[in-house]
Amino acid sequence: MITVLQMARLPNIKVASALLSCAFVYDVFWVFISPLIFHESVMIAVARGDDSGDGIPMLLRIPRFFDPWGGYDMIGFGDILFPGLLVAFCYRYDRVNKKGIFNGYFLWLTIGYAFGLFLTYIALFLMDGHGQPALLYLVPCTLGLVVLLSWMRGELSDLWNYGKLKPRDRLVTEA
Repeated sequence: MITVLQMARLPNIKVASALLSCAFVYDVFWVFISPLIFHESVMIAVARGDDSGDGIPMLLRIPRFFDPWGGYDMIGFGDILFPGLLVAFCYRYDRVNKKGIFNGYFLWLTIGYAFGLFLTYIALFLMDGHGQPALLYLVPCTLGLVVLLSWMRGELSDLWNYGKLKPRDRLVTEA
């Protein structure tokens, strides 16, 4: 996952919005709507694997503390990678634009991601352990946060079109 986050780069918030919105809908569909079609949640069935113990490594299993039955919580790789690409983009944006820790986006997105995970675990607790699509909570807490924060700072247009040369800048680079 670290290699993917180092190699794959989002060019701007426009692409991040499309990617995270599609992943959001995908996650919600396969957890909540697929039981209406297939009589069980496909995402949860795949995550649990079969009884043989063999499975495709698509998630992390995190042991539950103070669980007398030795259970664990699961988080899918996509729940780490998709928001992680946005966090990595914001880190690069902050570095290029010489933003500090508090007036940049990286710190706030990291806190937003942690808060989204916290909301996911609250939902797991409230839903009595029924699997939750983590992106349902992570996308608003990361993408929603960066869009809102950049809008308030007047930088949304720059983040949305980041990486595109303006016509006057193109003349300078071609000369």
